[in-house]
Amino acid sequence: VETSTRKYQMAWLRCIKATVSKLNLKKSNFIFKANQNDADFVEKIQSKLQDAIKNNNHKMSVVQLAEIARKLEILVDEDTEELQFKNEELPLHGEILMKLATLEKEECRMKKVGDKSVEDYKNELQIEERKLREEQNETGISVTMSCFIKAISTPEKAYFLKWMRINLENHSHEVLPQLRELYKQKCQDICGNKTEIAELDKKISDSSLGVEHFIREMSQLYEAAVLLPENALYQKQLEHLPKLCAQLLLDGFSLELVDGDSSNIPEKWITSVFSELNTLVEPKNKIMVVTVLGVQSSGKSTLLNTMFGVQFAVSSGRCTRGAFIQLIKVTEERKAELHCDYIVIIDTEGLKSPELAQLDNSYEHDNELATLVVGLSDVTIVNIAMENSTEMKDILQIIVHAFLRMEEIGKKHTCLFVHQNVADVSAHVSNMRDRKFLLEQLDEMTQAAAKMENKLEFKKFTDLMNYDTETGDHYIPGLWHGNPPMAPVSIGYSESVYALKKRLTLLTAIIARDFE
Repeated sequence: VETSTRKYQMAWLRCIKATVSKLNLKKSNFIFKANQNDADFVEKIQSKLQDAIKNNNHKMSVVQLAEIARKLEILVDEDTEELQFKNEELPLHGEILMKLATLEKEECRMKKVGDKSVEDYKNELQIEERKLREEQNETGISVTMSCFIKAISTPEKAYFLKWMRINLENHSHEVLPQLRELYKQKCQDICGNKTEIAELDKKISDSSLGVEHFIREMSQLYEAAVLLPENALYQKQLEHLPKLCAQLLLDGFSLELVDGDSSNIPEKWITSVFSELNTLVEPKNKIMVVTVLGVQSSGKSTLLNTMFGVQFAVSSGRCTRGAFIQLIKVTEERKAELHCDYIVIIDTEGLKSPELAQLDNSYEHDNELATLVVGLSDVTIVNIAMENSTEMKDILQIIVHAFLRMEEIGKKHTCLFVHQNVADVSAHVSNMRDRKFLLEQLDEMTQAAAKMENKLEFKKFTDLMNYDTETGDHYIPGLWHGNPPMAPVSIGYSESVYALKKRLTLLTAIIARDFE
């Protein structure tokens, strides 16, 4: 062993000498540890590094650094397999989609119009948007996307998509856990650098690859193609894509409604998909829309999965990004009871996410998402993973404006509050005082919101929606008996969710009858 160690030391010494000779290093280029403890030595190193950085005028861009890193065989993030694959095979929904989303939002908001006339500024934005769409059309469809579209056009599409999803998730699990852990640490740091957090969020997004990314690429192919002349061959080749996606919805697959990365809604694509869906199911096309809103990791997706037997993605942290919809067919024997042919459920990402709270546009993002899904839904489930009502108030501060705006189109909303992880079976009785206090607070919030919207006729929260403190709140125990993964599922959770489902069924039946 001693001989082996000695050989290693000699080899290491020769390597150091060769490096010194090659780089022409002097004694002043080295930091020697004399009679110092480790703490003093670390301080000495830090001091030397600070001096070196301060006195060094040689600066270079990140791109140049990346080139040097490649020569030194250092891994560069942009060269990762997932990002390379996305850039090459799914090129339409990267940076170009981010720019399009920004332009579309600005076209509606006109925040940067400045001294320009509104029409001129709007025309400028539309010209930029057309250029980006032309760029997408010039890029065209990749070989991978051609294969994907061909595969989902076959009778074996369900088998193909299931295995594709499993394989992609397995591949992502090799990269994402470390990035998410680092992201979590950065977000927990009160003095965290927002730029670093945003970069990490982008890195997680770039490293994620799922079936939804391929569907998103389809949507962008279609969005760009519809701007071409009607007789264009390329447009005709892609005009069948909405029907393919509509069929996937009927087969039980979820559809991305809001892109969680760019907060973009492909309006033409979604419109065409639902138009095709309506054609496929006509005349049995009555639907009821149920949405779940709540804070991150409050069990929204798990609740929907348990209640409706679907498979929305679940995990701790921000697993759902954006909003996804899924179609559930109502059986013939239940149609008379529910007065609808299909139930559409919308799963959303968590509001007031600790990660997004670090970013500048987090409040705006939450408001956009809440307004959209509340406007689409007939029943909104507000999911709270606590036994107190404080968090409920925080969430409703975000969505109360959305409820208020629904009155403009004459839509009376129905809302259910679900309190999760409540162990006490008597929670409904013991929280009566809290619920009444909450209602008082909500009345105040409604009045404040009504004043901002110049709708002073709304004085109470119940003016905005159908809400009863007795029947509008449901308490559900925790999902697990003990700590997962070995803990069994709580029977009480299933029973409580079933009771909630019965209440939801009753509400949907009442709403459907009112529309008839």
